[in-house]
Amino acid sequence: LNTGETEEEALGLFTAQRVDYSLARLAHYTATDPEHFQNFVLFTNYQFYVSEFENYARKMLADPSSEYTSFVSTGNLEITDPDAEITYPMKLPQMPSYHLKRPNGNGITLVNIGVGPSNAKTATDHISVLRPHAWLMVGHCAGLRNSQSLGDFVLAHAYLREDRVLDDDLPAWVPVPALAEVQIALEKAVADITKVSGFELKQIMRTGTVATVDNRNWELRDNSGPVHRLSQSRAVALDMESATIAANGYRFRVPYGTLLCVSDKPLHGELKLPGMASSFYNTQVSRHLLIGIRAMELLCEMPLERLQSRKLRSFNETAFL
Repeated sequence: LNTGETEEEALGLFTAQRVDYSLARLAHYTATDPEHFQNFVLFTNYQFYVSEFENYARKMLADPSSEYTSFVSTGNLEITDPDAEITYPMKLPQMPSYHLKRPNGNGITLVNIGVGPSNAKTATDHISVLRPHAWLMVGHCAGLRNSQSLGDFVLAHAYLREDRVLDDDLPAWVPVPALAEVQIALEKAVADITKVSGFELKQIMRTGTVATVDNRNWELRDNSGPVHRLSQSRAVALDMESATIAANGYRFRVPYGTLLCVSDKPLHGELKLPGMASSFYNTQVSRHLLIGIRAMELLCEMPLERLQSRKLRSFNETAFL
């Protein structure tokens, strides 16, 4: 790309050496070969979603009208028969990944990144070299508003970045905007799966700022610190991964989004304790992954030139993928 100066700049974001290194790291961290990764990537921080994803994959393989052709599990075990047995290894990798494949690569990959911004950065650093068409975070979070119920959904419209792992690569003062194409797909997916709309939809889904922190026990700190900043930001939810995934999506020009499920409300006395999960919460959790999958299917139907938002590119960058 000739920018009018004497210097020429690369069209791609990554050198060949960086791509080669990231592909090797992906195989190590996920225990699946990079060739299995699909164009649409879901991240989660909860093992329950893996079982739900496998169940969904088997249903799709059993459906003759489905465009999905195979399911790849940890260890590169690939099945095409919906009744085939999957034997999981005794020792799982750091970030086990599962792939529901389509022949054109427009299937869905699920990565269980575990807890924390370091894992979120590691996963997205390396997956970004594959140039996915979109990635979404579908995980659990703390609800910060007393009006929220366990099991409510949170659609992130903005992020408070206190994860600290990307400060040297993308300073915290850089805004990470919501992408309209992804936001609309997520909201429609919630409506499609829950069968509610309008005011009823607002009863189970809040939109607003999601705070991402690097301290799992943030609620044990003096309230004058984190709680004051959460109030200033008008945050509606808090987790340890979402802003990191969104910021790295912004950094690497990968469309991103976040839909979380409230699992506790530590500021209002509802902690993660045995027996606290209500039937509503259990129902919402089972729907959560289906919403993420539905959103990905909606994004897959979009032309790439529409999905690749102009918000992701600077004024001195190429305007194509």
